[in-house]
Amino acid sequence: MTYTEFKSKQQFFELPEGRIAYIDEGHGEPILLLHGVPTSGWLYRHIHPELVQKGYRVIVPDMFGYGSSDSPKGYEKYHEKLQAERLSKLMEHLSINKWTHMLHDAGGLWTWELLKQQPKSIKQLIILNTIILKPGFTPPMRFGNNFITKFVMNLYSFKLTNNMLMKGLFKSGLLENNLSKDDIEGYKTPLLQGKIKGMYYFFSKTCHNLPDYSSLLPTLEQQVLVIWGKHDEFLKWEPQQDQVKQALNIETKHIHIIEGKHFIQEEIPQKIINLTHQFIQESN
Repeated sequence: MTYTEFKSKQQFFELPEGRIAYIDEGHGEPILLLHGVPTSGWLYRHIHPELVQKGYRVIVPDMFGYGSSDSPKGYEKYHEKLQAERLSKLMEHLSINKWTHMLHDAGGLWTWELLKQQPKSIKQLIILNTIILKPGFTPPMRFGNNFITKFVMNLYSFKLTNNMLMKGLFKSGLLENNLSKDDIEGYKTPLLQGKIKGMYYFFSKTCHNLPDYSSLLPTLEQQVLVIWGKHDEFLKWEPQQDQVKQALNIETKHIHIIEGKHFIQEEIPQKIINLTHQFIQESN
């Protein structure tokens, strides 16, 4: 799938502050696939078509400030709580009031905030190398809200520096970078178009003030599946595993620590599909 083909599948949901792009394909039990920073729904291009073939209705949004969604000016517009509210409004727009929820990277922040607001909206959680608790969070950059951070983020908007930065991202995020030119194009294009404001907020604020979700997790009643790349340099499972397992009441058989790094959707898409399908069928 090329990025042009991917974009042709997207629809748009209008909000007062801008549009959210999303894919809505298939019929049956709904699954939402949520990306993180600095990616978009493109991250799931190997996964969502096969889940549709397995009989699910699959929703793949580009969060506000990412991918094909709008990225207007305004620092606090990218606050985790507002992102969660937008996600909730999108699902309401699609007449989906309960769904299975797959999350990755900063998608964890938006998910935990959504569950604060609507704890019963998510039926099952499928966690892929995401932000949960501080001991597992080791971001590659921690910047302030200042000129230096803006300068660094703007480097993603220029072709030469974008190439360098993306090469470094995938070198650290994949065990082996086998991405094709088309694969990389889908990650680069939104950034070259200036979709950096959400990322700027994340690195200049969230990385310094990571919300504490330790009191929220034990209140959640969702069934949980964990699929985690054990060599991730950004998000580590081991330092938080005991606390997360106990807080979310995760069965050991539903924790899969696999050979991979951060972008496991690129490394083991078929394994994610199979484990997800098996988990949902066993849980129903």
